[in-house]
Amino acid sequence: MAHRNPAVKDQVARFMRGLIRRNEGETQFHQAVREVVESLMPFLLEHRPYREARILERLTEPDRVVIFRVCWEDDAHNVRINRAWRVQFNNCIGPYKGGLRFHPSVNLSILKFLGFEQVFKNSLTGLPMGGGKGGSNFNPKGKSDREVERFCQSLMIELHRHIGESTDVPAGDIGVGAREIGFLFGQYLRLANRYAGILTGKGQNFGGSLVRREATGYGCVYFCENMLNRIGDGIKGKSVAISGSGNVAIYAAQKSIALGAKVVTLSDSSGFINIEGGMDRELLEFVRQLKEERRGRIAEVADRFDHVSFHKGQRPWAVPVDIAMPCATQNEISANDARVLLNNGVRTVCEGANMPTDLNGAHAFLDAGILYGPAKAANAGGVAVSGLEMSQNAQHLSWSAHEVDSRLQTIMLDIHKTCVRHGVENGGVNYVKGANIGGFIKVADAMLAYGIV
Repeated sequence: MAHRNPAVKDQVARFMRGLIRRNEGETQFHQAVREVVESLMPFLLEHRPYREARILERLTEPDRVVIFRVCWEDDAHNVRINRAWRVQFNNCIGPYKGGLRFHPSVNLSILKFLGFEQVFKNSLTGLPMGGGKGGSNFNPKGKSDREVERFCQSLMIELHRHIGESTDVPAGDIGVGAREIGFLFGQYLRLANRYAGILTGKGQNFGGSLVRREATGYGCVYFCENMLNRIGDGIKGKSVAISGSGNVAIYAAQKSIALGAKVVTLSDSSGFINIEGGMDRELLEFVRQLKEERRGRIAEVADRFDHVSFHKGQRPWAVPVDIAMPCATQNEISANDARVLLNNGVRTVCEGANMPTDLNGAHAFLDAGILYGPAKAANAGGVAVSGLEMSQNAQHLSWSAHEVDSRLQTIMLDIHKTCVRHGVENGGVNYVKGANIGGFIKVADAMLAYGIV
């Protein structure tokens, strides 16, 4: 919610002018910071030690950014060049932790926004992890396995100098799944001649954790259920619109169905499908195989199932539902989409993707007083299980799926409690405010303890 207090509004504007001047053109990063600053500024004005130590100014400046080229050879023996980055944002409470993204849209602004969000998200989990992010403008779509392998091996030649199990532990993200993590980890072993937990999301046969693939989607549903339980409700019987069809969306749908909800949409970049009567396990398994094994398009689902319609070039937010779970990518819900959802009666929005709602859309949800779970809280399940994978690697053991899932449920419940503790206002809970303040305090207190460094 944008502040109406003139003093707070002035401080937010002043801070953002300085940040934009120092980070020209980085619009996604500006958006991520503004969302935090708007809810954090009243808290800062009441706590002088954080202001005098200029914690917010320091927290919005990465510790370092590593930029490097990646040269590789395609199957036609052409030399190809991509750019890659690792943004190590803040390690005050633990090693840098955050995914690697391979997508043509990747740039420094996107990675700084993701790394900044990761600082708060990782803090909320209660696990000792700092925030970072990385990736490349390499596009794995349409590439052969050998081309992806050569690219990953070339990227790790430089990246391995900057990571370590106690320094920086990357994971997967958009465009970086089990295949890519395997290639990256294999090259690290060859270069470093040591087996260590320097990546998470690994295969279960070489140090990976059970439930890691499902974790972000499951965690989003657990957080949604926690929000509903607080007001004496639950997800059972609710209609749910989910965007995306990658890991987050698939496993958010799976857990929603298991808890008795009716999932009516999924999407990809080509459009969305509307599932009359809701998704069943057969249809979900078809989608999983389509996306995880064949890398096909969501329109194929409508070709296979008579009760499914495909809507080319559209997003699913015009479908009337009780719950919306954006699980695709950043800024997929605009202010207009938010208004359409609200006019159609949506009462809960729980973000599975990173910053999927733009600022005006977020303001609309907050002003409407619905249950609105922001990404840094609601999609923390993935990095939570990555943290559990780090713990298993450090102890040279593997936990059962039941134990990992149980720990994930506890972490998501604790995140919800933190949001409630810091976000109660006007008889309800501002989960954006609660997540931002709750995530900030732990990191800020560590920074104060370290002095001016």
